Amino acid sequence: MTTQNTTSASSKADKPQQNHMSFGRWFAEVGWRHLVGVLALAFAAFPVLYVISASLNPVGTVASTSLIPTQVSFVHYETLLSGGKGPFVRWYANTLVVCAVVAAVQIFLSVLAAYAFSRFRFKGRRGGLLALLLIMMFPATLSMIAIYNMISDIGTIIPGIGLNTLTGYCLALMGGALGQVWLIKGTFDTIPKSLDEAAILDGCTHWQVFSKILLPSLKPILATTFLLAFVGIISEFLLGSIFLTDDSKKTLAVGLYGMLSGDRSNNLGLFAAGAVMTMIPVIALFQYLQKYIVGGATAGAVKG
Repeated sequence: MTTQNTTSASSKADKPQQNHMSFGRWFAEVGWRHLVGVLALAFAAFPVLYVISASLNPVGTVASTSLIPTQVSFVHYETLLSGGKGPFVRWYANTLVVCAVVAAVQIFLSVLAAYAFSRFRFKGRRGGLLALLLIMMFPATLSMIAIYNMISDIGTIIPGIGLNTLTGYCLALMGGALGQVWLIKGTFDTIPKSLDEAAILDGCTHWQVFSKILLPSLKPILATTFLLAFVGIISEFLLGSIFLTDDSKKTLAVGLYGMLSGDRSNNLGLFAAGAVMTMIPVIALFQYLQKYIVGGATAGAVKG
């Protein structure tokens, strides 16, 4: 009998004691975070769902649009793709070309500048970095008049890069090409300089060190900065509305706004359908680059 009692007591002692947390304590420590996350998700998803609902609503007016569509129709998509409200397909192609070219050039120039600031020591290096940081603090709208006058004067000499041309618009957008220098430089600083020195001792030039050793290590930050630049360019409107006036030269942001401004109430469905189709390249690019985004977004913050 004593042996059985001892065995049962020891078996009870061997079982781990389960701590049951009360709901109030769980909510105070963990639960409120879930609630905040759900509210943030609902806040972010509401405008997206409303736009999708408006694009599927065949009436396409503000009064008839709700969060959940009562009728589903693709008439607005058909109208846009058929060119019934303007050369939408041309706007789409113009936007993709401008985004790809400007984003690629911006990242390329930013990488070159970041490499120079990170790896070389020269007179004016610190002043140049501070100047870039200072310039980034001013909004781009302050320079629009100066850029407009400059491109207008250049267009009188070289019409191919003047106003109302995609080339001139791309050149104007490339004025912010060094906006990603600080982020990329921070990633460069995390790569040991011993790799550069070892490669140079083996006979590599600076360009070979840059292109064959350092660039492969920068894939995460390059993917992140390219995505940021792409999203910023595809949503750019103010500069495009000044530069691009011909329908065949407009981008999606400029063309859709011009279509909406004619009748804001009855053109809501068409504008929403255009906005949904504008999301497609951004979402596709994000899905392709998402494996790099987390690592690339945090790598540049390790060192400044």
